[in-house]
Amino acid sequence: MCMVIFAPLFAIFAFATCGGYSGGLRLSVDCVNKTESNLSIDVAFAYPFRLHQVTFEVPTCEGKERQKVALIGDSSSSAEFFVTVAVFAFLYSLAATVVYIFFQNKYRENNRGPLIDFIVTVVFSFLWLVGSSAWAKGLSDVKVATDPKEVLLLMSACKQPSNKCMAVHSPVMSSLNTSVVFGFLNFILWAGNIWFVFKETGWHSSSQRYLSDPVERHSSSYNQGGYNQDTYGSSSGYNQQASLGPSSDEFGQQSGGPASFTNQI
Repeated sequence: MCMVIFAPLFAIFAFATCGGYSGGLRLSVDCVNKTESNLSIDVAFAYPFRLHQVTFEVPTCEGKERQKVALIGDSSSSAEFFVTVAVFAFLYSLAATVVYIFFQNKYRENNRGPLIDFIVTVVFSFLWLVGSSAWAKGLSDVKVATDPKEVLLLMSACKQPSNKCMAVHSPVMSSLNTSVVFGFLNFILWAGNIWFVFKETGWHSSSQRYLSDPVERHSSSYNQGGYNQDTYGSSSGYNQQASLGPSSDEFGQQSGGPASFTNQI
């Protein structure tokens, strides 16, 4: 039930905080010649973070010439893979919820439903782990590439001590950090659900029968062995008593010997 409730929500938070991101930073270049300065240089970037395609123009502080600068890096592959996993996990969670609620009998028919559910759960657990780890690495690259200090080093005007270059404001990455957190939460949720889905499959029931059969055979053989020992013990004890104790006929014959001798005398 927790899987049904939280899996779609966690998936929504994961792809919404990553796929819907757009941010930017603002820089300023104060040249010796104030007419050549630009105190508000906006650099905007967004998902899927193909930063090498983000370009902007800055003054060179050498007349009216302008320099075209591009950011460094491309984290689109990890970001798009992460969002794709989140979207498909969301769609599968919705489909599984409908099946659990309205088609429970068909879900358990021929054990196909639980087996498919188990395999898909294992696959999505692996994909969440890979996607979250890749996106965490990609996000760290995005943070480095969009660091204002790193961007200022790309400008030729900022390499001259007479010019003053500074960052007006840095990009806000809180939503991207949240996406990574929800990515690993999704992995924990899906991986933790593997055991509960496995219990619904025929593999779990067959393994339970396999473990219970040797125990039953052992207990039955023990009971039979105990019964034979008791029977043997009682019969042997009876035979020993019968062999050790004198019979009435023998006792009578022995006692009759002296009596006949007396009569003869």
